[in-house]
Amino acid sequence: MKESQSLTNNLLLEVDVLSHRLRNIKQSYKSTENKSLKGRLFSENKNLFKRVNEIYKIAELLNKNNADNINFSNLLVELTKRTLNENKFESNLFFL
Repeated sequence: MKESQSLTNNLLLEVDVLSHRLRNIKQSYKSTENKSLKGRLFSENKNLFKRVNEIYKIAELLNKNNADNINFSNLLVELTKRTLNENKFESNLFFL
């Protein structure tokens, strides 16, 4: 599989948007007392987190098939890994 820079760039942009939205969800969850809003935020967080995981798996495949040390797929792997680590509050969301 040959790396498509266009695809990789689109995934980089998507991860960036998802990362910002996940941060906003975390902030909103901390600051609200509305139970139905908390439920919607929890559900949205779960779906976005799942999408970042999907992108991470794609990034690893792209990176595995590319021999270069420095490329966009390496950047995509690193960015998704950081986003996943930064937003691992799905399981302890209720303990904030």
